[in-house]
Amino acid sequence: MLKNIQIKIVLAFMIIGLCGISILGISYVYSLENMNSQITQDLGIEEISNIINNQMYQTRTMTIIAIIVFFILVLILGTIVVKAETSPIKSLIRSAERTIKGKREDFSRKNRGKDEIGDLVFAFDSINNELKENLNETTRQKKQMETILLHMTDGIIAFDIEGKIIHINPAAQTFLELNEEKNFEEIFNKYNVDINLEKIIYLENWTSSEQKINVDDRTINLFFAPFKNENERPAGLIVVIQDITEHVKLDSMRKRFVADVSHELKTPITSIMGYADTLIESDVDEETNKKFLDRISAEAARMSRLVTDLLVLSKYDTSKVKVEKTEFDLGELVKYTFEGLDLEMKRKNQSGECFVTSNVPLIYADKSGIERVVLNILTNAIKYTPEGGTIKVYVGFVYNDAYIKIIDTGMGIPKEDLDKIFERFYRVDKARTREMGGTGLGLSIAKEILDQNNGMIDIKSEPGKGTEVVIRIPTKQTKAS
Repeated sequence: MLKNIQIKIVLAFMIIGLCGISILGISYVYSLENMNSQITQDLGIEEISNIINNQMYQTRTMTIIAIIVFFILVLILGTIVVKAETSPIKSLIRSAERTIKGKREDFSRKNRGKDEIGDLVFAFDSINNELKENLNETTRQKKQMETILLHMTDGIIAFDIEGKIIHINPAAQTFLELNEEKNFEEIFNKYNVDINLEKIIYLENWTSSEQKINVDDRTINLFFAPFKNENERPAGLIVVIQDITEHVKLDSMRKRFVADVSHELKTPITSIMGYADTLIESDVDEETNKKFLDRISAEAARMSRLVTDLLVLSKYDTSKVKVEKTEFDLGELVKYTFEGLDLEMKRKNQSGECFVTSNVPLIYADKSGIERVVLNILTNAIKYTPEGGTIKVYVGFVYNDAYIKIIDTGMGIPKEDLDKIFERFYRVDKARTREMGGTGLGLSIAKEILDQNNGMIDIKSEPGKGTEVVIRIPTKQTKAS
């Protein structure tokens, strides 16, 4: 098609040029003939007529030569013009063919190189389809990113170079309690954040990019990161907002735990060293010597229990305890453990009873772990129940759980302490608990073991009225379902 256009353009140039030269030549020859006729009639001079005839002949010859030369020039000029006009189209077709390489086979091969307009239409159609695909992919990615930002638990705020909000997700609005549109300074001046937008953007390497703030009872971490445009110029700032309240609490608990461990170990060590130094440096009678040795032994045993409990907790924290669950009779285990503490209750003149219903199914749990839980709870009941008190134990089944209910008439626990009793080293009466040889880790260990066995523990208590502890453990039926 383009070749046909080229031929037509060249022919048009030639026809227009030939017509122009022919008209000029004919006009010139006609004027010379008129002049010759006029001179012959007026003067009758044949010599002059011959000269004019020669001139007319020369003129015709020059006209023919001019036509030939013009034909050649028009051909060359037309070709140049045609190439200049059609080369962008050819270039576009070649570019399109490179862009849509691999799709060309779908187009009829017989038209290749013969119908350039058809090629061009095909190229434009393919480019249009590819642009649509790219646009759809861009739209899909944009929606995907918006969905991610919408449901992120971390807050995200994007500011432009002037501090105006470009984008903010719901989490950021919740964290910073933003109910209306604000700029960078208005948002962070509210929380006394010592941050400068220009410094973060232009002096990133010399400016702190992370800060912590307190919003109500939460601790929020702010991370500032500048971003650039396509020309690698600063374009704005991204602020990532994270709620690190739990991390701060855990770090505080860790520090308190280390301090408590140090204190708990220091107390018996100091006592042992004091009694040992007294025995070494001075002469004491047999009775005092025995008393001191008994005290040293008691403190050493207390340290041993403390270290053992710490090792157990450490294993549960690091998931190094292999929980081997089996099916066993909970009633028999509780009865066996309760009978083993009968001597301790008699020493304090305490009365105790254990009731087991006949319809308790087998439970599916770590037998040694559950035995330790029962032992810890019963030991606490005996320890904190005064002489002459009563301890009752009930084992039964409700819904899908077996339960153990331990009720004592001991000293009780204040309401404000009930939420803290499972914390490590927490004691309601620290002096009395330490005097009784408690480590402050028994309930913590019990809860860890029950968590590993999908169990639960609940404690109800009133000062002076005793304590009720309920332990729930899944049964074999629960496992099967």
